[in-house]
This record gives sequence, C-alpha cells and structure tokens, in this order.
Amino acid sequence: MPRTFTVSDSVVVAASPAAVYEQVSRPALMGRWSPENLGATVRTGAKAGDGGAPDTYVGMVFDGHNKRGPLRWTTRCTVTAADPGERFAFRVHAIGLRTPRLPGPIATWEYRLEAVDGGTRVTETWTDDRRSWPDRVANAFDRVATRGHTFAEFQGRNIHRTLSNLKRAVEGAPASD
Repeated sequence: MPRTFTVSDSVVVAASPAAVYEQVSRPALMGRWSPENLGATVRTGAKAGDGGAPDTYVGMVFDGHNKRGPLRWTTRCTVTAADPGERFAFRVHAIGLRTPRLPGPIATWEYRLEAVDGGTRVTETWTDDRRSWPDRVANAFDRVATRGHTFAEFQGRNIHRTLSNLKRAVEGAPASD
C-alpha cells in the first residue's frame, strides 16, 4: 500500500496571527498542546536566549522530548521557517532515547497562520521525510510504533488534538489531553 506523506488539519483560533505565532514558535511550549510531545530544550540559536521566543530564527536547533504510552524518546530538530504571524516550521533529523544519536530525515512540521474573520486559521502539517524507506518497510514499522496505524493516520489524530488544545489554550479555556 503506498504511503501518505503529508497530513494536515486546521482550526480557527480567536486571536491575532501574531498572538498565535508567539505560542507555536516556542518549541518548549509544544508539550502544553501535543498528545505526544513533552516540550523541548533549545540547543542553539534562540535570539532572546529564553528557549525559543517568538523571534526565533531559521537554523535554531532544539531537542524535542516525546512520549507514546510508556515509550519516551528525544528528537533533534532545526527550524526551517520563522515568519512572524505567518509560518513556523521545523525539520526532525535525528532520534534517540535520551539523546538523538541516530541521524536521518524523519519528518517536517509546519504551522501556517492566516488572518480570517474571528481570528486566525492555524494549519498544522506533518510531512513524512522517510522517502528512502520502501513503503512496505515503513508501513510495517509504523503499525508497530503506533499500535496498528500508519503514521499518516496516527499523526492526523494527533494534529487534530494538538490544534484543539492550542485553540483552548490561546483562547484561555482549560486544555484537554
């Protein structure tokens, strides 16, 4: 079965694009919304030195701390786009348990922001960067890692939950998991 390499979803948040960008451009805050991410540690590149302020720039490197059930791992990521009020993206390019030691293209995450009536349309996109993996191998790995799903299916659900939690957090309501 051929893989789906890109999945995205959108939500309208009752806030300005600048206010939403201030949140999504801080990797350390991602754990507040994501069902899988626990936050991040900035390694290099934060202009303000605060672990990823809204003025982070392309090239900033951070380690993302993640969990899925009892499993925990760390990824190494590099910011690839940082356009205030418009777009924030990063590439995941290494993975490991506590330290990301295994390099290779893994995924790209992107947040696009668009001013609309009532606030900002936030579109989160996940792209599978494991292009060199044969579909059969990737699908088998994915089903083990996600308990029976492809990464596209799994990430589609995660994106929906992340955006719902982001909306609640930015609008001031309690977040769910």
